[in-house]
Amino acid sequence: MKLFHIAVPILCCFSAFSQQPPEDKQVIELGEKIATSSVTNIVAPVLVTDRQGNIIDGLQPNQFHLWDNGKEQNIQVDVTYEPISLVIAIECSARVESILPQIRKLGSLVQTVIGRQGEAAVIKFDGRLITMQDFTNDPDKVKVAINKINAGSSGTRMIDAVDRSVYMLRNRPKGNRRIVLLVSETRDEGSETRLREALIRANLTNVLIYTVDITQLAVRLTERAPDPGPTRMDPTTMNAPMGLPNTPTTMDQNYGMGNRAQFVPLLKEIYIDAKGIFVRDPATQFARATGGREFMFLRQKGLEDAVQRISTEIRSHYMISYNPNNQSEGGYHTIEVNIDRSDLLCKTRPGYWLGGGTK
Repeated sequence: MKLFHIAVPILCCFSAFSQQPPEDKQVIELGEKIATSSVTNIVAPVLVTDRQGNIIDGLQPNQFHLWDNGKEQNIQVDVTYEPISLVIAIECSARVESILPQIRKLGSLVQTVIGRQGEAAVIKFDGRLITMQDFTNDPDKVKVAINKINAGSSGTRMIDAVDRSVYMLRNRPKGNRRIVLLVSETRDEGSETRLREALIRANLTNVLIYTVDITQLAVRLTERAPDPGPTRMDPTTMNAPMGLPNTPTTMDQNYGMGNRAQFVPLLKEIYIDAKGIFVRDPATQFARATGGREFMFLRQKGLEDAVQRISTEIRSHYMISYNPNNQSEGGYHTIEVNIDRSDLLCKTRPGYWLGGGTK
């Protein structure tokens, strides 16, 4: 089994962001300055599969090739074992109340992800962010914390929850892999942190984000009916009934070149903070931009399968590191990895942001 440490690909003169999460039971200050640095080494975790999605092991370093902004790089492929620090962020808004009993069963699956040497923490979020369990290597404590999660308000501060998770992971042991498991709807309602800020902090903190999406179909079928009375919302701002989020579930949909061609331009716009940009599903951006994976959750088995797949993937990566030969190119750098076998597919993060330009 293979584990690797995700080094920071976005290291470049970023300053602080002023937003802080509203006060709740455990407020954490997120507005402090981020230390500046320069790019010296890029690390790209790579998962190799066949065209049916089966993970391929046992490949040799000389079979891999990596291009940074279209320029081939001199790379090193390493394998190492490192413990896992995991934050489980679970939505508990009133809309998902009937699905929470299924989500609570996640507690019995945590050790599958972290193993015997790892640690996990739990937060819940609706209109507030509350830490249910700080980091512990006791899976029973994690299970108890998840079982205590009950439905709350109608808010869904998902971006803030991811940002809080990243903050919690920032001070974990340097040798640990840092992972966020986000179980929520794909939409966000009420966050103060912008998606761009959260993505930058996730990359600066070496965090890999996996998302298990609660589909809008499940929410619409199971949510508690509102009290009768006139609506206070403008009907034009409401979601379409039975609307399904754009949540791909296959390797080709998530990581095919056609999908990549559509995703990378959007990611560039997010990083340069283009005015007026609207991101429908931030959960998708978190997973793809950090090199994680997005899964869809409709039934209990879907949740169990997703957790098992995540556990398998994080133990099956190849770690490719390199010192870019084109660091003078500012802006967004795309990463592409190929292998000397036409029957195999390589999945890695789409790129990284290098300060000093907006290319």
